[in-house]
This record gives sequence, C-alpha cells and structure tokens, in this order.
Amino acid sequence: MTASPTPPVGADPAAAGRDRLAPAKMKRIATASVIGTTVEWYDLFLFGTASALVFNQVFFPDLDGAVGTILAFLTFASAYVARTVGAVLFGHFGDRLGRKSMLLVSLITMGAATVAIGLVPDYRAIGVAAPLLLLTLRLVQGLALGGEWGGAVLMTVEHAPPHKRGWFGSLVQVGVPAGTLIANLAFLGVLAAVDHDALLTWGWRVPFLLSALLVGVGIYIRLNIEETPSFQQVKDQGAKAKLPFAHLMRHYWKQVLLGGVATLSTGSTFTLLVTSGVNYGTAELGHSEDLMLWAVLVACTLAFVAIPAFGRLSDRVGRKPVILAGVAAEALLAFPFFWMLDTGSAALVFAAYALMMVAFSANYGPIATFLAEQFGSRIRYSGLSVAYMLSGLLGSAITPAVTVGLLSLTGQSSSIAWYILGASLLSLVALLLLKSVAGEDFDAADATGADGTAGTEVRA
Repeated sequence: MTASPTPPVGADPAAAGRDRLAPAKMKRIATASVIGTTVEWYDLFLFGTASALVFNQVFFPDLDGAVGTILAFLTFASAYVARTVGAVLFGHFGDRLGRKSMLLVSLITMGAATVAIGLVPDYRAIGVAAPLLLLTLRLVQGLALGGEWGGAVLMTVEHAPPHKRGWFGSLVQVGVPAGTLIANLAFLGVLAAVDHDALLTWGWRVPFLLSALLVGVGIYIRLNIEETPSFQQVKDQGAKAKLPFAHLMRHYWKQVLLGGVATLSTGSTFTLLVTSGVNYGTAELGHSEDLMLWAVLVACTLAFVAIPAFGRLSDRVGRKPVILAGVAAEALLAFPFFWMLDTGSAALVFAAYALMMVAFSANYGPIATFLAEQFGSRIRYSGLSVAYMLSGLLGSAITPAVTVGLLSLTGQSSSIAWYILGASLLSLVALLLLKSVAGEDFDAADATGADGTAGTEVRA
C-alpha cells in the first residue's frame, strides 16, 4: 500500500485526530448531517407516498388504474437517473471546493423543487403540461439528492474517530427512516383532516409546501459546521484531482460498480416497504391507506434504534459481517413478507414490516461508512456518491414500476418476492467481492498504487 503524502511543513500531524475526538464538535456535525438528510429524504419519499396514493388520479386520470400507477411510479423513478447525474456533478465540486458548500446548495435546490411540486396544477387544469412539470421538478429533486447524501456522510465519517466511524456514519442513515416517518405523518394528518375529494384537489399539496419550513431549519444548522479534516488535508497538500470523476473511473471503477450492486438490495427493500408495499396493500389487498401508512410509520420508528445499533456493531465486528447478515435476512424474508400481508391480518402486516425493516437496518446502517472507506479522500465525494446513486438507479428507481407490472402480469405476490430475492443475491455476490478495509489511511489523498490501479487496502 502506498504511504500517505507528507503533511505540509509546520502542520500538526495530530491535529485532525484531536478534532475528531472533540465530543461537542462531533455532536454538532452529526446533528447537522442527520437533520439535513432527514429533510432531503422527507422530500424524496413524500413523492413516493403521493405516487402510491394520489398521483395516478391527479396527473394521469384518464388512464387505466394500473397503467396510471405505473406512470406515476416511473415519474418517481426518473429522480434516480437524475441522482446519478447529480452525484457526478456535486461530487466534482465537493472534491474540488469542499463538502460544506455542496451540502448547502443541494438542500436549497431540493427544498425549492419540493415546494414547487406542491404548486403544480393538476391534469384537468393544464392537461399534459401537468405531468411534464411534475417530471421536471422530480428530476431537480434527484439532482439535489445526488449531491446531498455523499456530502452528509463524509461530513460525519471524515470527522469521526476511527473506532466510531461506523456509528457516526450510521447516524446519517437515520435520515432515511426519519424523513419517511415525517412524510407519512404528514400524509396521515391530511388523510385524517380531509375527505377523499379534498385530498385529490388540495390536501396532497400541504405536505409538499411544509417542506419550506424543514429546509429553513436545515440551512440554519448547516451554516454552523466546518470543513472536514480529510478535505482540508487534501487542500493543504495541493492534492485535489483536476477531474475527480475521470480519476475515479480510471482508478476505482471496480469499487464504483461493485459498490453500486452491493447496495442494490437496500434500495429495493426500502422502496418495497415505503412505496410498493403501500400500493400493494391498498390496491391489491384492500387494506386501508391508514393501516399501510401506520405500518410504515412503526417500522421507521424501529429503524431509528436499529440502524445506529448495527452501525455501532460494525465498529466492533467489522462492516462486512453485519451488512452480509442484513442482506441475507432480506433474502430470507422476501416470501414470508408477502405471506403475512396476504393473510389480511393487521397484526401480521405490522410484523412483516418490522421484520423486514430490521433486516434492512443491518444492511443499511454500516453501508455508508463501508463505501466511504473504499475511496481515497481526493475523490471520495465522487466515489461514494456515484456508487450509492448507481444502486438507487438499479434498485429503488425501478422497484415500484416493476412490482406493479409483475402484479398486473401474474396476479401473484410471489413474483415480487422473487424480484426482491434476486436483488438481495446480487448484493451478496458484490459484497463478497469487495474488501473490508481498515481506516488507518483514511486521510490519504489517494490510495492509488504505482501500477496505476487502486492500491491494496489494509483488511479490517
């Protein structure tokens, strides 16, 4: 393995370590990252919930129910294409200009797009322009999230002490269930307050407009954090890559591709729970909208505890064993999840969601830190973001539309279970091909060896 570049003359080699060990500083940084990602995921999954419940009727009313739902979910999926573009764009500037500035830009962009969605006229008012506007704003959402997640993860793990890197990285991951929980609470509040006609005309817009308040809080908190030691060291050494994405794909393309496939099952499973599962439960099984939303809410509350717990466990036993166990559990639960939903029992619906969410949490909790440790700090923003957003494109983007399509073709929930099982098995294979790496060289600007390939990492 290549040695880390020599620190600049006069630099204190222990400074970064002392910064990472400051509890008050880490608490402030972790809080800023969690709140910011919560807002971003609230905005993203708000769209998913609306796609499952109302968008087919609001923006595609003249189409057959299944076709309209598929088109609504394809609009939902479009953000994942934009997320990959956003990962490259924000990754470039995040590796060139720093993590903090990109986090602020991504948060403002996401908030503006979400509020605008709440103001789009429906199909009956402006015709085909309505779904086109919806699609455009969804793409802007995707661009923003493509830059948000990677920057938020790096803001925590690049500050964190090595023995707590998994724990702090998992705290950022809590933003996913937190944002989903708030999104579902917002829709539950609307469902309780208005009738179905009001929901379709104006009620669904309220949760989108409320995003403005959440974004304001996120911006205020993020203005008070500082740049990471890893990026500061790259900057001080003059080691920034001129074209981070080009450097990434030349030296780390295997980590990017394998990382994307390894994370595939997280997107498929979570999208199943919060979007496809809600649609299946309401449209196919006749469960009430309230029941399915409450099942998601309880499962996300459980994830608040489970995700950090598995992140902490990964600091003790290693990232890969915990992630592998989570993916294996997702595969094993693929069929039982639907068996429990199909019984019609509300208790078993809640049980199905709880079990699958625990499996997801074991997978998702440590995966951010695991991916971050695959890349040198000069291109880490790009590498982490592109790998993760690739997984969204492969998994989360197509899962809702595929599940509706499979149900329309087969009429059997087992077809969806096979899909989830297949995604989990692909992730298992990719994970086994990736190395578990120690964090001793985490601040190295690059881990590139003399042969021009990514250097061999120290095994955890």
